[in-house]
Amino acid sequence: MNVAVIGGGPAGMMAAIVAAQNGANVTLFEKNEKLGKKMYISGKGRCNLTNNCEVKEFFQNVPTNPKFLMSCINKFSPENVMDFCQSRGLKLKTERGNRVFPLSDKSSDVIKCFERTLRDYGVAIRLNSEILSVEYQNEGFLLTTITGIERFDRVIIATGGISYRATGCTGDGYKFAKSFSHKVIDTKPALCKLLCKGAKPLEGLSLKNVEVNVVKNGKVIDSEFGEMLFAADGITGPLVLTLSSRVNKLNMQGAILSIDLKPALNEETLDARILRDFSTRMNKDFINSLDALLPERLIEAVAKQSGIPFNQKVNKITAEQRARLVNSIKNLQFLYVGLDDINFAIVTSGGVDVKAINPSTMESKLQKGMFFAGEVIDVDAYTGGFNIQIALSTGYAAGTSASKE
Repeated sequence: MNVAVIGGGPAGMMAAIVAAQNGANVTLFEKNEKLGKKMYISGKGRCNLTNNCEVKEFFQNVPTNPKFLMSCINKFSPENVMDFCQSRGLKLKTERGNRVFPLSDKSSDVIKCFERTLRDYGVAIRLNSEILSVEYQNEGFLLTTITGIERFDRVIIATGGISYRATGCTGDGYKFAKSFSHKVIDTKPALCKLLCKGAKPLEGLSLKNVEVNVVKNGKVIDSEFGEMLFAADGITGPLVLTLSSRVNKLNMQGAILSIDLKPALNEETLDARILRDFSTRMNKDFINSLDALLPERLIEAVAKQSGIPFNQKVNKITAEQRARLVNSIKNLQFLYVGLDDINFAIVTSGGVDVKAINPSTMESKLQKGMFFAGEVIDVDAYTGGFNIQIALSTGYAAGTSASKE
Protein backbone atom coordinates (compact mmCIF):
# COMPACT_ATOMS: atom_id res chain seq x y z
CA MET A 1 0.00 0.00 0.00
CA ASN A 2 1.61 3.25 -1.19
CA VAL A 3 0.28 6.31 0.64
CA ALA A 4 1.04 9.94 -0.17
CA VAL A 5 0.62 12.59 2.49
CA ILE A 6 0.51 16.18 1.24
CA GLY A 7 1.54 18.63 3.95
CA GLY A 8 4.11 18.35 6.72
CA GLY A 9 2.30 20.09 9.56
CA PRO A 10 0.98 18.31 12.66
CA ALA A 11 -1.88 16.64 10.77
CA GLY A 12 0.34 15.42 7.95
CA MET A 13 3.15 14.22 10.19
CA MET A 14 0.76 12.28 12.43
CA ALA A 15 -1.03 10.78 9.44
CA ALA A 16 2.28 9.67 7.92
CA ILE A 17 3.53 8.18 11.20
CA VAL A 18 0.39 6.15 11.82
CA ALA A 19 0.11 4.95 8.21
CA ALA A 20 3.74 3.80 8.22
CA GLN A 21 3.32 2.24 11.66
CA ASN A 22 0.50 0.15 10.17
CA GLY A 23 2.70 -1.13 7.37
CA ALA A 24 2.11 1.28 4.49
CA ASN A 25 4.86 2.70 2.31
CA VAL A 26 4.49 6.40 3.01
CA THR A 27 5.84 9.46 1.23
CA LEU A 28 5.36 12.83 2.92
CA PHE A 29 5.42 15.84 0.60
CA GLU A 30 6.15 19.26 2.12
CA LYS A 31 6.44 22.40 -0.02
CA ASN A 32 8.61 24.20 2.57
CA GLU A 33 12.26 23.62 3.36
CA LYS A 34 11.38 22.04 6.71
CA LEU A 35 8.54 20.24 8.45
CA GLY A 36 6.11 21.88 10.86
CA LYS A 37 6.87 25.44 9.82
CA LYS A 38 3.66 26.85 11.31
CA MET A 39 4.19 24.79 14.49
CA TYR A 40 7.50 26.61 15.02
CA ILE A 41 5.65 29.88 15.62
CA SER A 42 2.66 28.45 17.49
CA GLY A 43 2.31 29.30 21.16
CA LYS A 44 4.71 32.22 20.63
CA GLY A 45 7.43 29.78 19.64
CA ARG A 46 6.68 27.35 22.46
CA CYS A 47 4.09 25.17 20.66
CA ASN A 48 0.93 24.71 22.70
CA LEU A 49 0.66 21.05 21.71
CA THR A 50 -2.72 20.16 23.20
CA ASN A 51 -5.03 20.88 26.13
CA ASN A 52 -4.99 18.55 29.12
CA CYS A 53 -8.76 18.49 29.60
CA GLU A 54 -11.54 15.94 29.54
CA VAL A 55 -12.94 15.13 26.10
CA LYS A 56 -16.32 16.60 27.07
CA GLU A 57 -14.68 19.93 27.91
CA PHE A 58 -12.69 19.78 24.68
CA PHE A 59 -15.82 20.02 22.54
CA GLN A 60 -16.97 23.09 24.45
CA ASN A 61 -13.95 24.83 22.92
CA VAL A 62 -14.82 23.96 19.31
CA PRO A 63 -17.23 26.50 17.77
CA THR A 64 -17.16 25.00 14.27
CA ASN A 65 -18.52 21.50 13.63
CA PRO A 66 -17.71 19.91 17.00
CA LYS A 67 -19.99 16.90 16.36
CA PHE A 68 -17.95 15.99 13.28
CA LEU A 69 -14.85 15.69 15.48
CA MET A 70 -16.32 13.50 18.22
CA SER A 71 -15.19 10.19 16.76
CA CYS A 72 -11.59 11.13 16.00
CA ILE A 73 -11.04 13.05 19.26
CA ASN A 74 -12.32 10.07 21.24
CA LYS A 75 -10.00 7.74 19.30
CA PHE A 76 -6.94 9.96 19.77
CA SER A 77 -7.55 12.22 22.76
CA PRO A 78 -5.37 14.84 24.47
CA GLU A 79 -4.24 12.11 26.85
CA ASN A 80 -3.22 9.95 23.88
CA VAL A 81 -1.26 12.83 22.36
CA MET A 82 0.64 13.39 25.61
CA ASP A 83 1.37 9.68 25.93
CA PHE A 84 2.55 9.57 22.31
CA CYS A 85 5.00 12.45 22.82
CA GLN A 86 6.30 11.38 26.22
CA SER A 87 6.85 7.80 25.08
CA ARG A 88 9.14 9.24 22.40
CA GLY A 89 11.24 11.26 24.82
CA LEU A 90 9.48 14.63 24.64
CA LYS A 91 8.97 15.94 28.17
CA LEU A 92 5.81 18.01 28.66
CA LYS A 93 4.31 20.39 31.20
CA THR A 94 0.79 21.67 31.81
CA GLU A 95 0.25 25.37 32.47
CA ARG A 96 -2.68 27.69 33.23
CA GLY A 97 -5.84 26.76 31.38
CA ASN A 98 -4.59 23.16 30.97
CA ARG A 99 -2.32 24.27 28.12
CA VAL A 100 0.35 21.67 27.36
CA PHE A 101 3.85 22.75 26.25
CA PRO A 102 7.19 21.02 25.83
CA LEU A 103 9.15 21.26 29.09
CA SER A 104 11.93 23.04 27.20
CA ASP A 105 9.55 25.75 25.93
CA LYS A 106 10.96 25.12 22.45
CA SER A 107 8.61 24.29 19.58
CA SER A 108 11.65 22.93 17.73
CA ASP A 109 11.79 20.05 20.21
CA VAL A 110 8.23 19.06 19.26
CA ILE A 111 9.12 19.10 15.56
CA LYS A 112 12.27 17.05 16.21
CA CYS A 113 10.22 14.46 18.10
CA PHE A 114 7.82 14.03 15.19
CA GLU A 115 10.55 14.09 12.57
CA ARG A 116 12.56 11.46 14.46
CA THR A 117 9.48 9.24 14.66
CA LEU A 118 8.79 9.65 10.94
CA ARG A 119 12.31 8.47 10.13
CA ASP A 120 12.10 5.61 12.63
CA TYR A 121 9.09 4.26 10.72
CA GLY A 122 10.72 4.71 7.35
CA VAL A 123 8.61 7.56 5.99
CA ALA A 124 10.16 9.11 2.89
CA ILE A 125 10.28 12.85 3.58
CA ARG A 126 10.31 15.06 0.49
CA LEU A 127 11.00 18.69 1.37
CA ASN A 128 10.71 21.58 -1.11
CA SER A 129 8.20 19.42 -2.96
CA GLU A 130 5.08 21.28 -3.99
CA ILE A 131 2.22 19.22 -5.37
CA LEU A 132 0.73 20.94 -8.41
CA SER A 133 -2.25 18.68 -9.00
CA VAL A 134 -3.92 15.46 -7.86
CA GLU A 135 -5.78 13.21 -10.31
CA TYR A 136 -7.41 9.79 -10.08
CA GLN A 137 -6.77 7.21 -12.82
CA ASN A 138 -6.91 3.43 -12.95
CA GLU A 139 -7.67 3.03 -9.23
CA GLY A 140 -4.75 5.21 -8.19
CA PHE A 141 -3.80 8.81 -7.57
CA LEU A 142 -1.40 10.70 -9.81
CA LEU A 143 0.48 13.49 -8.04
CA THR A 144 2.18 16.05 -10.25
CA THR A 145 5.28 17.81 -8.94
CA ILE A 146 7.76 20.07 -10.72
CA THR A 147 9.90 17.00 -11.38
CA GLY A 148 7.21 14.69 -12.74
CA ILE A 149 4.21 12.50 -11.95
CA GLU A 150 4.08 9.85 -9.22
CA ARG A 151 1.39 7.23 -8.53
CA PHE A 152 -0.05 6.26 -5.14
CA ASP A 153 -2.84 4.01 -3.92
CA ARG A 154 -4.11 6.50 -1.33
CA VAL A 155 -3.65 10.21 -0.72
CA ILE A 156 -4.06 12.25 2.47
CA ILE A 157 -4.52 16.00 2.04
CA ALA A 158 -3.21 17.87 5.08
CA THR A 159 -2.19 21.18 3.53
CA GLY A 160 -3.56 23.54 6.20
CA GLY A 161 -5.61 26.69 5.69
CA ILE A 162 -4.62 30.10 4.32
CA SER A 163 -3.54 32.00 7.45
CA TYR A 164 0.14 32.83 7.93
CA ARG A 165 0.89 32.31 4.25
CA ALA A 166 4.62 32.73 4.82
CA THR A 167 4.47 29.26 6.40
CA GLY A 168 3.23 27.76 3.14
CA CYS A 169 -0.51 27.83 3.89
CA THR A 170 -1.74 28.98 0.49
CA GLY A 171 -4.94 27.00 0.05
CA ASP A 172 -3.58 24.19 -2.15
CA GLY A 173 -5.81 21.65 -0.41
CA TYR A 174 -8.94 23.57 -1.35
CA LYS A 175 -7.91 23.40 -5.00
CA PHE A 176 -7.35 19.64 -4.79
CA ALA A 177 -10.68 19.14 -3.01
CA LYS A 178 -12.61 21.16 -5.59
CA SER A 179 -11.08 19.12 -8.40
CA PHE A 180 -12.86 16.11 -6.86
CA SER A 181 -16.18 18.02 -6.58
CA HIS A 182 -15.83 18.77 -2.86
CA LYS A 183 -17.54 21.92 -1.64
CA VAL A 184 -15.24 24.37 0.15
CA ILE A 185 -16.92 26.56 2.78
CA ASP A 186 -15.87 30.20 2.44
CA THR A 187 -12.70 30.83 4.41
CA LYS A 188 -12.58 33.50 7.12
CA PRO A 189 -10.07 34.54 9.76
CA ALA A 190 -10.47 32.91 13.19
CA LEU A 191 -8.64 33.70 16.42
CA CYS A 192 -7.85 37.16 15.16
CA LYS A 193 -7.98 40.84 16.02
CA LEU A 194 -11.29 42.70 15.76
CA LEU A 195 -10.83 45.97 13.92
CA CYS A 196 -12.63 49.06 15.22
CA LYS A 197 -12.47 52.85 15.15
CA GLY A 198 -10.98 54.90 17.97
CA ALA A 199 -8.51 52.35 19.36
CA LYS A 200 -5.31 54.13 18.31
CA PRO A 201 -4.92 56.39 21.41
CA LEU A 202 -5.18 53.31 23.63
CA GLU A 203 -2.69 51.17 21.70
CA GLY A 204 -0.76 48.85 24.03
CA LEU A 205 -3.17 49.17 26.96
CA SER A 206 -3.99 45.79 28.52
CA LEU A 207 -7.15 45.18 30.54
CA LYS A 208 -8.06 42.27 32.80
CA ASN A 209 -11.46 41.07 34.01
CA VAL A 210 -13.49 43.04 31.47
CA GLU A 211 -16.40 42.02 29.29
CA VAL A 212 -16.68 42.78 25.59
CA ASN A 213 -20.21 42.79 24.22
CA VAL A 214 -21.06 42.74 20.53
CA VAL A 215 -24.11 44.96 20.05
CA LYS A 216 -26.24 45.20 16.93
CA ASN A 217 -29.52 47.08 16.58
CA GLY A 218 -29.43 47.71 20.31
CA LYS A 219 -29.17 44.01 21.24
CA VAL A 220 -26.19 42.08 22.61
CA ILE A 221 -25.55 39.26 20.11
CA ASP A 222 -22.40 37.86 21.73
CA SER A 223 -20.06 38.55 24.63
CA GLU A 224 -16.88 37.29 26.27
CA PHE A 225 -15.14 37.91 29.59
CA GLY A 226 -11.41 37.97 30.32
CA GLU A 227 -8.27 39.79 29.21
CA MET A 228 -7.90 42.07 26.20
CA LEU A 229 -5.40 44.43 24.61
CA PHE A 230 -5.82 47.56 22.50
CA ALA A 231 -4.00 47.66 19.18
CA ALA A 232 -3.56 50.59 16.80
CA ASP A 233 -6.52 49.54 14.68
CA GLY A 234 -8.63 47.41 17.00
CA ILE A 235 -8.71 45.09 19.98
CA THR A 236 -7.04 41.74 20.57
CA GLY A 237 -6.02 39.48 23.45
CA PRO A 238 -7.47 36.17 24.71
CA LEU A 239 -11.12 37.14 25.04
CA VAL A 240 -11.13 38.90 21.66
CA LEU A 241 -9.54 35.94 19.88
CA THR A 242 -12.25 33.69 21.28
CA LEU A 243 -14.96 36.16 20.31
CA SER A 244 -13.61 36.45 16.77
CA SER A 245 -14.13 32.72 16.15
CA ARG A 246 -17.86 33.19 16.74
CA VAL A 247 -18.63 36.59 15.25
CA ASN A 248 -16.89 35.65 11.99
CA LYS A 249 -20.02 33.63 11.26
CA LEU A 250 -22.39 36.59 11.85
CA ASN A 251 -23.52 39.59 9.82
CA MET A 252 -21.62 42.28 11.72
CA GLN A 253 -22.48 45.30 9.58
CA GLY A 254 -23.23 48.22 11.87
CA ALA A 255 -22.11 46.37 15.01
CA ILE A 256 -20.67 48.08 18.09
CA LEU A 257 -17.97 46.65 20.37
CA SER A 258 -19.01 47.64 23.87
CA ILE A 259 -16.54 47.17 26.73
CA ASP A 260 -17.82 46.80 30.29
CA LEU A 261 -14.85 47.99 32.32
CA LYS A 262 -16.47 47.02 35.64
CA PRO A 263 -18.54 43.87 34.98
CA ALA A 264 -18.45 42.87 38.67
CA LEU A 265 -20.38 46.02 39.62
CA ASN A 266 -23.98 46.75 38.70
CA GLU A 267 -24.95 50.32 37.85
CA GLU A 268 -26.21 51.15 41.34
CA THR A 269 -23.05 49.84 43.03
CA LEU A 270 -20.81 51.60 40.52
CA ASP A 271 -22.66 54.89 41.06
CA ALA A 272 -22.14 54.55 44.81
CA ARG A 273 -18.43 53.95 44.21
CA ILE A 274 -18.21 57.06 42.03
CA LEU A 275 -19.96 59.14 44.69
CA ARG A 276 -17.40 58.01 47.29
CA ASP A 277 -14.53 58.96 44.97
CA PHE A 278 -16.13 62.31 44.17
CA SER A 279 -16.58 63.10 47.88
CA THR A 280 -12.80 63.28 48.28
CA ARG A 281 -12.27 65.21 45.01
CA MET A 282 -15.05 67.84 45.21
CA ASN A 283 -12.91 70.75 44.01
CA LYS A 284 -11.11 68.94 41.21
CA ASP A 285 -11.85 69.19 37.52
CA PHE A 286 -13.84 66.19 36.32
CA ILE A 287 -11.00 64.92 34.10
CA ASN A 288 -8.75 64.69 37.17
CA SER A 289 -11.24 62.84 39.37
CA LEU A 290 -11.23 59.32 37.91
CA ASP A 291 -7.69 58.18 38.69
CA ALA A 292 -8.79 55.82 41.49
CA LEU A 293 -11.41 54.19 39.31
CA LEU A 294 -9.79 53.76 35.90
CA PRO A 295 -6.36 53.23 34.32
CA GLU A 296 -4.89 56.62 33.45
CA ARG A 297 -4.95 55.99 29.70
CA LEU A 298 -8.66 55.13 29.73
CA ILE A 299 -9.82 58.26 31.53
CA GLU A 300 -10.01 60.54 28.51
CA ALA A 301 -11.95 58.02 26.39
CA VAL A 302 -14.47 57.37 29.17
CA ALA A 303 -14.81 61.06 30.03
CA LYS A 304 -15.31 62.00 26.39
CA GLN A 305 -18.07 59.43 25.88
CA SER A 306 -19.83 60.60 29.07
CA GLY A 307 -20.21 64.08 27.59
CA ILE A 308 -19.23 65.76 30.86
CA PRO A 309 -16.98 68.81 30.24
CA PHE A 310 -13.43 67.95 31.25
CA ASN A 311 -13.03 71.17 33.28
CA GLN A 312 -16.35 70.94 35.14
CA LYS A 313 -15.82 70.85 38.89
CA VAL A 314 -16.79 67.58 40.55
CA ASN A 315 -19.08 69.39 43.00
CA LYS A 316 -21.12 70.66 40.04
CA ILE A 317 -21.71 67.24 38.43
CA THR A 318 -25.40 66.34 38.38
CA ALA A 319 -27.05 62.98 38.97
CA GLU A 320 -27.93 62.83 35.26
CA GLN A 321 -24.30 63.43 34.29
CA ARG A 322 -23.18 60.80 36.79
CA ALA A 323 -25.59 58.32 35.18
CA ARG A 324 -23.96 59.03 31.82
CA LEU A 325 -20.55 58.38 33.39
CA VAL A 326 -21.74 55.05 34.76
CA ASN A 327 -23.02 54.14 31.30
CA SER A 328 -19.70 55.13 29.73
CA ILE A 329 -17.78 52.87 32.12
CA LYS A 330 -20.18 49.97 31.64
CA ASN A 331 -20.56 50.56 27.91
CA LEU A 332 -17.42 52.06 26.38
CA GLN A 333 -18.20 51.88 22.67
CA PHE A 334 -16.12 51.39 19.55
CA LEU A 335 -17.54 51.06 16.03
CA TYR A 336 -16.74 47.62 14.58
CA VAL A 337 -14.89 47.78 11.24
CA GLY A 338 -14.19 44.12 10.46
CA LEU A 339 -12.01 41.09 11.08
CA ASP A 340 -8.26 41.33 10.74
CA ASP A 341 -6.60 40.16 7.51
CA ILE A 342 -6.78 36.36 7.32
CA ASN A 343 -3.03 36.26 6.79
CA PHE A 344 -2.61 37.38 10.41
CA ALA A 345 -5.27 35.07 11.85
CA ILE A 346 -4.03 32.20 13.99
CA VAL A 347 -6.27 29.71 12.17
CA THR A 348 -8.57 29.56 9.18
CA SER A 349 -12.30 29.11 9.61
CA GLY A 350 -13.97 27.41 6.67
CA GLY A 351 -12.50 24.81 4.35
CA VAL A 352 -13.53 21.45 2.95
CA ASP A 353 -17.18 20.81 3.85
CA VAL A 354 -17.42 18.11 6.51
CA LYS A 355 -20.68 16.78 5.01
CA ALA A 356 -18.65 14.99 2.35
CA ILE A 357 -16.07 13.52 4.75
CA ASN A 358 -16.53 10.39 6.85
CA PRO A 359 -16.08 11.61 10.46
CA SER A 360 -14.65 8.29 11.64
CA THR A 361 -12.09 7.69 8.89
CA MET A 362 -11.60 11.17 7.35
CA GLU A 363 -12.13 9.55 3.94
CA SER A 364 -13.86 11.48 1.20
CA LYS A 365 -17.43 10.35 0.52
CA LEU A 366 -16.94 11.46 -3.09
CA GLN A 367 -13.62 9.76 -3.89
CA LYS A 368 -12.56 6.47 -2.37
CA GLY A 369 -8.94 6.49 -1.21
CA MET A 370 -8.76 10.25 -0.65
CA PHE A 371 -8.54 11.51 2.94
CA PHE A 372 -8.43 14.92 4.63
CA ALA A 373 -6.82 16.01 7.90
CA GLY A 374 -6.23 19.19 9.85
CA GLU A 375 -6.98 22.81 9.12
CA VAL A 376 -7.91 22.17 5.48
CA ILE A 377 -11.24 20.85 6.84
CA ASP A 378 -14.01 23.21 7.99
CA VAL A 379 -13.23 22.86 11.70
CA ASP A 380 -11.61 25.30 14.10
CA ALA A 381 -11.36 25.85 17.85
CA TYR A 382 -10.39 28.43 20.44
CA THR A 383 -6.85 29.04 21.68
CA GLY A 384 -5.32 26.69 24.22
CA GLY A 385 -3.91 23.80 22.16
CA PHE A 386 -7.26 22.71 20.75
CA ASN A 387 -6.43 23.36 17.09
CA ILE A 388 -3.20 21.36 17.07
CA GLN A 389 -5.03 18.56 18.89
CA ILE A 390 -7.67 18.58 16.12
CA ALA A 391 -4.89 18.35 13.54
CA LEU A 392 -3.29 15.40 15.34
CA SER A 393 -6.59 13.57 15.91
CA THR A 394 -7.80 13.94 12.32
CA GLY A 395 -4.32 13.01 11.10
CA TYR A 396 -4.38 9.90 13.27
CA ALA A 397 -7.78 8.88 11.88
CA ALA A 398 -6.74 9.53 8.28
CA GLY A 399 -3.43 7.69 8.63
CA THR A 400 -5.09 4.69 10.29
CA SER A 401 -7.77 4.43 7.62
CA ALA A 402 -5.53 5.09 4.61
CA SER A 403 -3.16 2.29 5.56
CA LYS A 404 -5.86 -0.40 5.63
CA GLU A 405 -6.08 -2.77 2.69
